[in-house]
Amino acid sequence: MITNKKNYKKDSFGRVTCVCLMLVVAIAIMSIVALGIGSAGYSPKEIIDALISDEHSTIKVVVTHLRLPRVLLALLVGAALSIAGALLQSVMGNPLADPGSIGVSAGAGTAAITILLLFPHLSASVPLFAFAGAALACVLIFIMAYDGGISAIRIILSGVAINSVLGAYNSFLQLLHSDDLSSVLAFMNGSLSGRSWSQVYIAAAYGSVGLVLAFCCIKTANLLLLGEDMAKSLGVNVTKSRILLSAVSAFLAAATVTVVGMVGFVGLIVPHISRLVIGSDYKALLPVCTLMGALVVLVADTVGRTIIPGMEVPVGIVMALVGGPFFLYMLKKKGKVYGG
Repeated sequence: MITNKKNYKKDSFGRVTCVCLMLVVAIAIMSIVALGIGSAGYSPKEIIDALISDEHSTIKVVVTHLRLPRVLLALLVGAALSIAGALLQSVMGNPLADPGSIGVSAGAGTAAITILLLFPHLSASVPLFAFAGAALACVLIFIMAYDGGISAIRIILSGVAINSVLGAYNSFLQLLHSDDLSSVLAFMNGSLSGRSWSQVYIAAAYGSVGLVLAFCCIKTANLLLLGEDMAKSLGVNVTKSRILLSAVSAFLAAATVTVVGMVGFVGLIVPHISRLVIGSDYKALLPVCTLMGALVVLVADTVGRTIIPGMEVPVGIVMALVGGPFFLYMLKKKGKVYGG
C-alpha cells in the first residue's frame, strides 16, 4: 500500500515535470517568434545577438525596448490571470468561475476609467486607483454575500450584481465623454501595445507577490475542492478560506488590470485545460497553470498584432473571440469537467 502510494507520487511528479518542461520549451520558442515578428522581421540568430550584444543597433533597440517588454508582460499577465481563475474555481467549486465573475476586474476597470475620463491629470496614478477599485469591489461582494457565512453561490450572485452596476456606470461615463475615449477603449479591450519596461516592473513586483501567496494557498484550495461539508469536518474554516483565496485572486487580477486593462477568459480557459492535462490537485495544477497561462496570452498577443497586416487586434479581443465559444463548450460539458 505504502509502495503503491510512493509510486503514484513519483509518477505524478514525473508527469508534472514533463508537462512543465514542455511548456517552458514552448514558451521559449514562442518568445523568439514574438520577438522576430513585426514590421521588421528578424531571424532567431539576430534576436539572440541583439539580446546578448552590447552593441547599440536598430535591431537591439527594437528587440529590447519595444518587443521584449511586451513579451515579458504577456507572460506575467497570463500567469497571474490563470492562477487567479484557478483559485476562484476552488472557492466556488465551479469550473466556470474566473476573476470577472466576482466583479474584481470590473472594480479595477471602473476606477481606472473614472480617473482617465474625469481626472486625466491623475493618469499616472491609475495603477493605485485600480487596486483600490478592485479591493473595494471585493469588499462589497463579500458584504453582500455574507449571511452567517459565505457560500459560493452568494459570491457568484453578488459578483453578477456588482458587474451589472459597474458596467452600467462605465457605459454612462463613456457616453458622457464620447469624444475622448481613445485611452479608455485601449484599456477596456485589454491591450499590450505601447507597453514599456515600467509596466513590466509594476506587473513583476505585484504579480510575484501574488503568485507566492497563491502557492502558499495550495493546501487550502485542495481542501475546499472536497466540498463544504467535508472541509468543515476536517476542521477548515470555510468562510475564512474562501475570503483568503478570493483576496489573493483579486490581488492577482488587479495587478494585471492596472497595466494592460481588461483581459477576459484567461482565468476560465487555462485552468480547465490544465486540469484535463494534469488533474485537479493544486500542487500540480498551479505550476502548470502558471506556464500555460503565460503561453496562451503570449500566443494570443502575437496573433493579434500579426493576423491583420497594418492593424493590431488587442489581446483582450483575441481572448474573447476564443473564450466565448470555449465557454459555451464548457457549459455543455460542465458535468464532466471538474472531476479531473
